[in-house]
Amino acid sequence: MARPGRRQTGARRTTPRRDRRGRPDGDLVAALARAAREVEAAAQRGRVTPSVRTRFQAVALLLREERARVQAAADGSRAEQLKRLDGVATILATTAVRDAGLLALLGDDAVVSDAARSLRREMLRDLGVEPAPEEAAPVQPEAVPAGPDRRVVPQSVVSRQLANPFLAPDFSALPQRPARPRRLAGWELLGPLLTSFERAGSGAPACMALPAPTDRFTPAGSELMPHQGQVVAAAAAGHRTFLLADEPGLGKTAQALLAAEAAGAHPLLVVVPNVVKTNWAREAARWTPHRRATVVQGDGETVDGFADVVVVNYEVLDRHVGWLGDFGFRGIVVDEAHFIKNKGSQRSRHVLELSARLRSLGRRPLLMALTGTPLINDVEDFRAIWQFLGWTDDDAPLGELLDALEDTGLTPADRGFSAAARQCVIDLGIVRRRKADVAADIPARRIADLPVELDGPVGRSIRAAERDLVRRMVAQYETALAARSSGTATEVEGIDAELVRRVARSELKDAAASTGENVFATMRRIGRAKAGLAADYAAQLARSAGKVVFFAKHVDVMDAAEEALARQGVRFSSIRGDQTPKVRQANVDAFTSDPDVAVAVCSLTAAGVGLNLQVASNVVLAELSWTDAEQTQAIDRSHRIGQTEPVTAWRIIAAQTIDARVAELVDSKAGLAARALDGSDEPAGAPNDVQVEVLVALLTDALREAAGEIAAV
Repeated sequence: MARPGRRQTGARRTTPRRDRRGRPDGDLVAALARAAREVEAAAQRGRVTPSVRTRFQAVALLLREERARVQAAADGSRAEQLKRLDGVATILATTAVRDAGLLALLGDDAVVSDAARSLRREMLRDLGVEPAPEEAAPVQPEAVPAGPDRRVVPQSVVSRQLANPFLAPDFSALPQRPARPRRLAGWELLGPLLTSFERAGSGAPACMALPAPTDRFTPAGSELMPHQGQVVAAAAAGHRTFLLADEPGLGKTAQALLAAEAAGAHPLLVVVPNVVKTNWAREAARWTPHRRATVVQGDGETVDGFADVVVVNYEVLDRHVGWLGDFGFRGIVVDEAHFIKNKGSQRSRHVLELSARLRSLGRRPLLMALTGTPLINDVEDFRAIWQFLGWTDDDAPLGELLDALEDTGLTPADRGFSAAARQCVIDLGIVRRRKADVAADIPARRIADLPVELDGPVGRSIRAAERDLVRRMVAQYETALAARSSGTATEVEGIDAELVRRVARSELKDAAASTGENVFATMRRIGRAKAGLAADYAAQLARSAGKVVFFAKHVDVMDAAEEALARQGVRFSSIRGDQTPKVRQANVDAFTSDPDVAVAVCSLTAAGVGLNLQVASNVVLAELSWTDAEQTQAIDRSHRIGQTEPVTAWRIIAAQTIDARVAELVDSKAGLAARALDGSDEPAGAPNDVQVEVLVALLTDALREAAGEIAAV
């Protein structure tokens, strides 16, 4: 056998496995320790690549083999060597806890990859040991490429499970509902129930009886409107299923979060469309600040496994439905619940699976379906929502609903059954209020910010462009600072605010004269990136609340929004600056007069004045203006004489980008929130005021961050 640490040269010779047992194993243990530390470092950096996983499995294989060899040996160093091997095993175990993929490789049933076998042999040869021939690995079935339904388990969720030493409770011994004689046995009931809603006359009640409102669960500094406090009071009184069908703008998010607080329904799962998931996390921090909220992004690498509120969007639900079912939720909120109306769709099946699993535990979970559009096509759209709430299954009413129907004393053959059956369903938890019904509770006009996350390559490129902009300004600042002559300029401690402002003005001047990458180009790119999400939200509003006015600054953003609406089958009018007066008026008339034209896609500058669009009470601002006056003029196309309902303007804001900073500064300069809520007439600033302040804020933050890093060193 070659000496340890040297590779054999010349013809390769085969060494029987029994010959290996006589060699010193210290070099192997040291090599395993080094390799384990490399894997550990990669996991700490979050860079667990396929090659790292291969190295991890190869080390684990060699560790098991060496442990078996040492345990079979009878020499005096056995205890010491086992101790050293235990040290390597500890490194592998603590590293595996960081990554579910590594943890799976430690299982006895883990499939050993060909790459790991090859690396194992290479590591042995590097130590001068020729590995014995291996038996052929069993042929594995061809792997199916990971598709949209691939399942993942975030590592933090694994950590939560490992941190809980108790077994899941067994509710099988809970007392069952006593069987009662079924007068309606044999009657087909689900069809008549649906028909009772289809044939309901005007003026028929559409909302359950609600108690007096409560603010007992409202955090300090926040205030609920009376209609919101009624739902929270119902949850506090023990009601556990709600079809919350209030019109958009009436605060369903706050009602759901505080209802969960009143019901003790944490941890709480919230399933939402992608466009609003960031807003749900923000609202959770506002209304339940003592609860930790986490948003599931992609494969869930950033999920907080110990959070009280878990927000996941429909698009990635298929990857996470497995661990979500085992998480121990006490409540589920489904936002825009009409998304699950097609019971054959994957997202509907997953939502119904999670609901059924939670209800099967024997508890009384909080189940809330939120939608301004419980019915989109026909009454059949109720089926999936009712099943999610546990009121029915595929064929018949269940539990409380069946009991309530029995208590009416009627059958589908009786004249009064339809009205009585409809009321039984409503009493289970249908809550429907219109803006006009609670107009005294809400302002005549309000502006709601809806933050969205820009993921993927587009989001990364936008953030990279912002970093380049900041680096350019920092370099200008440092160059100007270095050019000062000591004695000809006054020394300024810390950040020179006046110099920062001069650099910002210079950058703004250069940007105005340039077509390259600058603050204006970045804002335009952000607008394009938001276009699809903003159009999706406009489509949701159109389906739930009627006509919507959609504003954008740039033509390419309008183009992208119109393409997104067309893909969804939403009819729209386009109102742009390059249209002739005749064409423009024809498009306005189509929007105001044709009930099938749901959205007016408007140029913020061309359609922001001189139009009467009061047939819509919802406005979507896909791009931000540099002044509040311009935005207010756009909103006033709907909020004007002839408008019969309160108007809500939804600003779509790209979170963690310059877009959010612009929104903050427009508000602070112009008193936007004050005017939206109480009609304040504070003066608006000029566009370049906000533009300069945005650049000042970006540069100041960068200089402070740099100063903090230097101080830390």
